[in-house]
Amino acid sequence: MKKKVAIIIERADVRLGGAERSVFELADALSKLELDVDILAATAASGTENVRVLCHNVGGKRTSYRTFERILKNHLEQNQYDIVHSVLPFDFADVYQPRGGAYAEAIQRNAASYQNKFIGLCKTLTAFANFRRSSLLRAEKKLCKNPNGPIVAALSDYVARQFRRHYGLDDRRIAVIPNGVRTDRQIDTEQTAKLKSDILRQLAIARSDNPVFFLFVANNFRLKGLKPLLAAFHAVVTADADSPAYLVVAGNGSTRTYKRMAAKLNILNRIVFMGTCRNVDDVLAATSVAVLPTYYDPSSRFILEALSAHKPVITTRFNGATDLFSHGRHAIVIDSPENIQALASAIEHFTNTANIQHASAAIAEDKLEEKVSIKRVADQLMSLYMSILSRRRQK
Repeated sequence: MKKKVAIIIERADVRLGGAERSVFELADALSKLELDVDILAATAASGTENVRVLCHNVGGKRTSYRTFERILKNHLEQNQYDIVHSVLPFDFADVYQPRGGAYAEAIQRNAASYQNKFIGLCKTLTAFANFRRSSLLRAEKKLCKNPNGPIVAALSDYVARQFRRHYGLDDRRIAVIPNGVRTDRQIDTEQTAKLKSDILRQLAIARSDNPVFFLFVANNFRLKGLKPLLAAFHAVVTADADSPAYLVVAGNGSTRTYKRMAAKLNILNRIVFMGTCRNVDDVLAATSVAVLPTYYDPSSRFILEALSAHKPVITTRFNGATDLFSHGRHAIVIDSPENIQALASAIEHFTNTANIQHASAAIAEDKLEEKVSIKRVADQLMSLYMSILSRRRQK
């Protein structure tokens, strides 16, 4: 008989971001391992399949943590699951997989991204004043203090360190299962060719100019380091790079501040702001290098998708995805997004197309596509589920 698994998420809507998309990809991968998987959500996008929506009649844009907890407990009393896997900090779950890392770390790194100590302090204080965020933080602390609480399935070593540092969580309660993405998507060659033509047209350049396109994809441009990236691009543009570097920015964030900054730096003619990216795989196929000088990312899907496409990457040590590749071979990892010189050097390194080719070949040779696969994640989670069930039977 198939084991039944419940995966808990507040909003089952892939349009909201990577965490939501990851849950659906994970549920699909686990189903292929002969598990019976239900996604339990407070709300869901219309037309979403395989989701049990539990809070139909709750008013407001967001369901409160306590309300969702109460309704979930009622559902779990009436429905039997072998494993309860939650991305929210519910201590009755068997597995807690915090898609955003530890709340305490996220608050600190978000404050750091403002690059101003006074503003950062204000943001930290207001974060703790935010009722929803403080409720989740308290719940996470309580979960970690509960000796019978769930196993924390950390998306990276970075996330595991967060739980040790902020909450003193014992290593026996932590299972590091690095993040993964779907690696079986097919590239739409026609769409890719159109994207590349559109980029060349907007920049008023030709293929014969031998441009190198760096791709930045994010929804929170500030947190993911677009400002320092523009400053680094300015340094590269004014230097004598091997090939001309251009930046493609994709995401649904507001671009006004960044366009102003680019104009002031006299690099606006080197940048394309594409807006929302419907299919990141097609955009990756049309570009050369993925760059994400993030202030905080438990494990960036965008960087893993780039590696799956055999594209070299540039990111920071504040990105847990660095567990899955090697600095200097597949990528360049810088110590801080605010190290503009290091970031500019990394960009300049990949303006040499031979360096891009060497990194791409190493990614293929080392089979990183398998390492970043959601199938590998599902296999590791299956092993964790089986160990939990085995310990339960022994009690």
